[in-house]
Amino acid sequence: MNRKGFTLIELLIVVVIIGVLAAIAIPKFSSTKAKAYIASMKSDLRNLVTAEEAYFADSLQYTSDLGTDYAVTSGNTAPAIAVTGDGWTATITNTLTPTNTCAIFIGTTPIAPASKEGEPTCQ
Repeated sequence: MNRKGFTLIELLIVVVIIGVLAAIAIPKFSSTKAKAYIASMKSDLRNLVTAEEAYFADSLQYTSDLGTDYAVTSGNTAPAIAVTGDGWTATITNTLTPTNTCAIFIGTTPIAPASKEGEPTCQ
């Protein structure tokens, strides 16, 4: 008889190959997601700098409450802004990666993990 189709061994080999490929791809995908969350937090901090400087241009002082003038990306927490003597500091986290924190400062009062003025840094 001439039967058409796949044998059980051929099907098992295909399943094993797909499993190996999935085992390689899934960890790389999760690290890519974490990098995307960090990028969104850094972007929100850069936008915060713009909003704070616009507020400063209008009122000659910084504020810890920008109200509706500033909004964060979905998933990011509202930044904790603290006004200092000559500027301000801010930290932000993402609800899906709460162990990662990003910070930025303007002025002479650094806040960990930021070490350069105006540059968002994450840990």
